[in-house]
Amino acid sequence: MTSALLTDQYELTMVDAALKDGTADRRCVFEVFARRLPDGRRYGVVAGLGRFLTALTDFRFGDEEIGFLRDRGVIDEGTATWLADYRFTGDVRAYREGEVFFPNSPVLQIEGTFAESVVLETLALSIFNADSAIASAAARMVSAADKRPLAEMGSRRTGEWNAVAAARAAYIAGFGATSNLEAGRTWGIPTMGTAAHAFTLLHDSEEAAFRSQLDALGTGTTLLVDTYDIETAVDTAVRLTDGKLGAVRIDSGDLPSVVAGVRAQLDRLGATSTKITVTNDLDEYTIAALRAAPVDSYGVGTSVVSGSGHPAAGMVFKLVAHRSDSGEWVSVAKKSADKASLGGRKEAGRRLRNGIATAEVVLTTGQVGPDERPLLVPVVTNGEVDPAYLGARGVEAARAHHKLAKAELPADAARIGRGDPAIPTLII
Repeated sequence: MTSALLTDQYELTMVDAALKDGTADRRCVFEVFARRLPDGRRYGVVAGLGRFLTALTDFRFGDEEIGFLRDRGVIDEGTATWLADYRFTGDVRAYREGEVFFPNSPVLQIEGTFAESVVLETLALSIFNADSAIASAAARMVSAADKRPLAEMGSRRTGEWNAVAAARAAYIAGFGATSNLEAGRTWGIPTMGTAAHAFTLLHDSEEAAFRSQLDALGTGTTLLVDTYDIETAVDTAVRLTDGKLGAVRIDSGDLPSVVAGVRAQLDRLGATSTKITVTNDLDEYTIAALRAAPVDSYGVGTSVVSGSGHPAAGMVFKLVAHRSDSGEWVSVAKKSADKASLGGRKEAGRRLRNGIATAEVVLTTGQVGPDERPLLVPVVTNGEVDPAYLGARGVEAARAHHKLAKAELPADAARIGRGDPAIPTLII
């Protein structure tokens, strides 16, 4: 299916006008960046690059799409002919997926003709804003969990295809699994899941439900123990498994006290290897509050798929340079109050000291220095997408890169409380 109409009308009307006035073929550079991080966030996480590149390869205008645009009066016949032959032929550089970013980090840089590039604005922003918001929230939850596993299970709290993208972004940021099967099939993410309260309520007794699940999935499964009385359920679960149950799940109650009580009960009954997972409306703050509790793993839903209060990363797409009629590069910038942009094609590097980041360096002239890790890498050259960033392979590479990038941050970057960006952005 084409991604060409996942866009706003003004992109096509700009192309229509530019084709008429002769500026459509001017070579341009567009950049995606965030002017600021959400309040209190200390860094962001880039996610969505692989999805954007996949969508770019599918960005085609067929007869049906062109007919729709013509019937609505959005384009004329000349533009219809141009769209029928559309293929992006330019270059794209980007921060690697999983990279951390800061205010004014040029996370995506598109160079091509005005017409072929400007039509990608909404596609790029809709993917990067949503995916980066989710990855940024997920990274905070990973820090709060303090090396305990997290699973994403928020499919029922967002759109059906948004859920697949959310699972991908959370996995890149360090979650270990998802409940979403399409995310597992499409992106190679480990999947998990056992039973809901409905399964217990279906049976004539909680014990019957537990027996059925154990018969189907074995003693290594996780039993949900808070449908009726938790203490009774734990007693039953341990008795049915001879103390060899894999885990119990708790989805309600005052979690610190409930978890402490369940751990004590399990140990008293000899089920010392049985783990405890919790799944009750968790976010980074509740996870941090449970750090001292004997929780072994977490399942997070609404908060992660909604960006934990910040559903968009605040990224914008701006023209920063174009060639003049004489072939010279002209730097351009928006000067609106509170919405100013920085003109010119950028280079970017992460300044390091003893392996720890001290600054984000954004250069309007010159190259990244020897004490700075280059951040922009080529991902599309002359219209050809680098396959290393696509599919399940790209997801695993992004997940691995995120671990490295996050490890470079100062120790206090993991602090969940409000604060300024972990490192300053230096514009040179």
